[in-house]
Amino acid sequence: MGANEKTLTSRTSQDNSLRKLFVLDTNILLHEPHAIYSFQEHDVVIPMTVLEELDRIKDSKRDVARDARVAIRALEAIFHDATPEEISQGIPFGHEHQTSGAISILADYDVQESDKAFADKAGDNRILNGVLALQKQHPEREVVLITKDINMRLRAKGAGVQYVEDYRTDQLIDDVQYLTKGFTQYEGSFWDNFQQVESQTVGSKTFHTVDREGLEPTFINQYLIDEDTDFAGRVEELHPHNAKIRDLSRERLLHRHAWDIYPKNIYQGMAMDALLDPSIDLVILTGAAGSGKTMLAMAAALEMTIEKKMFDKIIVTRNTPDIGEAIGFLPGTEEEKMMPWLAAITDTLEALHKNDHCTEGSLKYICDKANIQFKSINFMRGRSIQNAFVLLDECQNLTASQIKTIITRCGEGTKIVCSGNLAQIDSTYLTPVTSGLTYIVERFKNFEGSANIHLNGVVRSRLAEFAEENL
Repeated sequence: MGANEKTLTSRTSQDNSLRKLFVLDTNILLHEPHAIYSFQEHDVVIPMTVLEELDRIKDSKRDVARDARVAIRALEAIFHDATPEEISQGIPFGHEHQTSGAISILADYDVQESDKAFADKAGDNRILNGVLALQKQHPEREVVLITKDINMRLRAKGAGVQYVEDYRTDQLIDDVQYLTKGFTQYEGSFWDNFQQVESQTVGSKTFHTVDREGLEPTFINQYLIDEDTDFAGRVEELHPHNAKIRDLSRERLLHRHAWDIYPKNIYQGMAMDALLDPSIDLVILTGAAGSGKTMLAMAAALEMTIEKKMFDKIIVTRNTPDIGEAIGFLPGTEEEKMMPWLAAITDTLEALHKNDHCTEGSLKYICDKANIQFKSINFMRGRSIQNAFVLLDECQNLTASQIKTIITRCGEGTKIVCSGNLAQIDSTYLTPVTSGLTYIVERFKNFEGSANIHLNGVVRSRLAEFAEENL
């Protein structure tokens, strides 16, 4: 019996038949370095090709090099005392063998010729040959290839792999149309949904207590608007049987402004309210290109930093697919290297000061006055950001792990705005439902210090609006 045929045979046949065999592609461990623990109720197989690819990536200058090293260390922690035979047969994740699965390394270069579907030794083909061999050796079990590479999933199915899946552990919704929009719009009058309303005024604020049964599925800091009246409100408190709503009114929302920028529709009004509220630490803005995400965020940042002196600095950063490789070849300092990718921010600053006597002079003055810093996302790890307004632009291209790294950098007195358009994902392995932007919208919807607003409509120009709707 060869090494491959011994894989995971230490279990009873009955136990094996109940467990699935998950074979992980390299991109899974780069997407989530500790992904192996997401499958520990079953059995995990790491092809030797994956280890070779991780080894090449760990010393590269790419942003994923760190993730490769983390994945390698996680595997080494499991296998460090194991013999070659134990590694081939499988090392249990936990001490209770009946309740936790095992992880093994598959020598995919040693597959018998009769089990091969591909003759060449390309990395993906070796992995596929290994999966087919496991499938043949364990006909009673589900052998599942997990990969984020869409083309590899297609090739695997074409080669005869019966079970091929994407990595969905960090996927919280099945369809992006079910993503929380941050507001609920009621048909007719909002008040028609309730038989009894208790109102109270505290200072200049008015609150209404209503029965939760009359509310659609709602979350803390969710905005509420209707079609027939001037009503607009925000969920202040949620209790098992009732909810406390702060009355904002549509008119007041449309008159909220920052840096001489006024909302052009009710959706921008809700976004402006969240951006200017000091009790909200995280604001998530989603919406189509031209809906005003960056403009509103930058106007609020300047207003709160310069006029209200609530923050010491403004930090602007964004993700770019090739920044890990390309930034090093550009001349200048870190901020100068970042400028080509942050042109959207500088364009916004110019638009905010286009009527000034000397726009260039105004921009230089404002950048110095607000202490605006342009930072690469690569250098955000390990930092602790205090008393800053952080604008994270284009974060639809971030994974859940990456966006967690950035948000956890925010210390006391820091407000962070994450903005992005799920229709403009550039990352090879991300989709709208697996994007980090989708992940934080769902994860933070019950957090009292956050608000999420989906900006409907395109306000950039009638040309941009027509293109968004018809192209």
